[in-house]
Amino acid sequence: MTQTIAPRVRTLVLLILAVAGALLAGAAPASAHAALTGSDPAQGAVVDTAPPQLSLTFSEPVAVGDDSVRVLDPKGERVDKGDPANPSGTTYSVRLVSGLPDGTYTVAYQVVSADSHPVAGAFTFSIGAPSETTVAVSAQGSDEGLVGWLYGFGRYVSYAGFVVLAGGACFVLACWAPGARVRAVQRLVVSGWLALTAATLGLLMLRGSYTTSGRIGDVFDLELLGDVLQTKTGAALVSRLLLLAAAALFIAVLFGAYARTADAGDPDRAAESDGGEPDKRDLTFGLALGGTVVAAGLAASWAMSEHASQGLQAGVAMPVDVVHLLAVAAWLGGLTTLLVALYRAPVETPVGRDAVRRFSRLAFGSVVTLAVTGVYQSWRQLGSWSAFTDTRYGQLLLVKIALVAVMVAVAFLSRRWTQRLADARVSAAAEGTERAEEEKQPAGTVPAEASETPKTSEASKASKAQNDAAGQDSVRAAQLARQRAAAEAARQKRLRDADPNRFGLRRSVLAEAGVAVVLLAVTTVLTQTEPGRTEQDARAAAATSSSASATGQGSGAVSLTMPFDTGGKNGKGVVSIDLDPAQAGDNALHVYVEGPDGTPVDVPEVKIALTLATQDIGPLPVAPDRIATGHWSASGVQIPMAGDWKVEVTVRTSDIDQVTVSKNAQIG
Repeated sequence: MTQTIAPRVRTLVLLILAVAGALLAGAAPASAHAALTGSDPAQGAVVDTAPPQLSLTFSEPVAVGDDSVRVLDPKGERVDKGDPANPSGTTYSVRLVSGLPDGTYTVAYQVVSADSHPVAGAFTFSIGAPSETTVAVSAQGSDEGLVGWLYGFGRYVSYAGFVVLAGGACFVLACWAPGARVRAVQRLVVSGWLALTAATLGLLMLRGSYTTSGRIGDVFDLELLGDVLQTKTGAALVSRLLLLAAAALFIAVLFGAYARTADAGDPDRAAESDGGEPDKRDLTFGLALGGTVVAAGLAASWAMSEHASQGLQAGVAMPVDVVHLLAVAAWLGGLTTLLVALYRAPVETPVGRDAVRRFSRLAFGSVVTLAVTGVYQSWRQLGSWSAFTDTRYGQLLLVKIALVAVMVAVAFLSRRWTQRLADARVSAAAEGTERAEEEKQPAGTVPAEASETPKTSEASKASKAQNDAAGQDSVRAAQLARQRAAAEAARQKRLRDADPNRFGLRRSVLAEAGVAVVLLAVTTVLTQTEPGRTEQDARAAAATSSSASATGQGSGAVSLTMPFDTGGKNGKGVVSIDLDPAQAGDNALHVYVEGPDGTPVDVPEVKIALTLATQDIGPLPVAPDRIATGHWSASGVQIPMAGDWKVEVTVRTSDIDQVTVSKNAQIG
């Protein structure tokens, strides 16, 4: 039976890992958790005189450094001076060199949001009139590329390590004390500790490059590491390492002194005492209390540096987040330990029906806790029902809710199997007792002739010879006893594995664990995604800023909006064209591409063509340069004469999917 199960297990595990890998690899780069909501001068604005300073306003407080904000002239020379200042709230300003000449200036910013994620972007404004610029801002942020991928992978490993470490220990203490003696369970919990420790060290080393340059060579820059240690995220990672040292001591006691106190006679009640073992009760209570404190501290290292630490009701959100993480660990980590126990526990220490029932109650309490804390977190991060479908955070949250629902449904099946689970140990023990009784009588019967043997010299010699023979056969007898014990253990294992109820429980728990792996991947991506409330606020602020900018343009400026649909995947959206001053001669052209939900999106190619059919002029091609996500621009666009020009925009969303849309605009 086990030979049939093993290939299925390997296949399912490989499939689970492939799905999780595809989910992580296919996820789009994480959106900024603090969004730029406004600037002075505004994006794309043309001001008459050079401003004395540049101001940026974000949706939440950010951390800025010496080079967080750079203002570059048309030749690429920096024209900002001094460090960025924070005059009020979420607004940050940098002074500019006085007497700046006319032309187009590029603003590039790279800051760190209060919830630890890097925020980068760029835009342009002009003084006097737009001009050509040689500035090329990299489209790749520091959180993308190899460093960004490694940092995201490290976050996933750290979550998985915490779940296995805390959940496995909880399962042993609360559900199955003999598991402390099972080598497979010990290896699982220790592996969780090692994974969390290694991932934390890796995140600490990667953090400096992740929030600044994004270069792999800067991972070993000690100066950057020193800067990281001064930040909130660095303090959280160091605190986690210190708590992991305490967790190592906890593991040593759990699998040392506590394992020795486990009652081998009753695996499902090993942790309970009848009142005659106060030391065992004290040890269990001490481990439970100390383990809870260490686990809560580890969970707080995430809560104090990520989403929960910023936004509405941070003082309430942080402890709620800690409880949420502990419930996740108790459920998913306990489930992983149960799966290992069902497949790897030795015959003499099987996981019984009572242990599974206790975990079922623990899992039910964890799910209820997750539901309560999850509703609060969803309200806090989304703020409206529309954010569920209109924002990436809301869409991922819907996927997470669906996965939790699937896990609960599978858990219900597991509960049914548990109710019907036959305890193979009882039947095996009864059968073993009967066999022992059968073998006991002939082995213990003394022949009557032996008691009546006369004490003669010949009889003594015969008795001595028999004793010598018995001594020579003692080694053989021990070998036979070991062989019989091994055969009996194998027989009991076959009986246990042949139980259809236990086999059904194994399959349902394996299915739960598979969904849990994908659920953990979705959760990791979710923590790297901009909260829906922030995304919607930033979108509204950007729309207001764009409207104000459009209102302030000269009467000759033209704005065109055209929906497009290339027919392929993610092929729908809206393209907007701003042409300023929309007069004969030099013009500045800006192209904005947005998805159906209004968020800026990048496409492989955008091309513009201008045609004046009445004069048989054109099409005049324009190849704009990418400035930022969803934003392209071209300066010095020559329009030879006034008239009713046709503006054609070709949008390509993949290698084979593209479409051309057009509108007419009055020039001059």
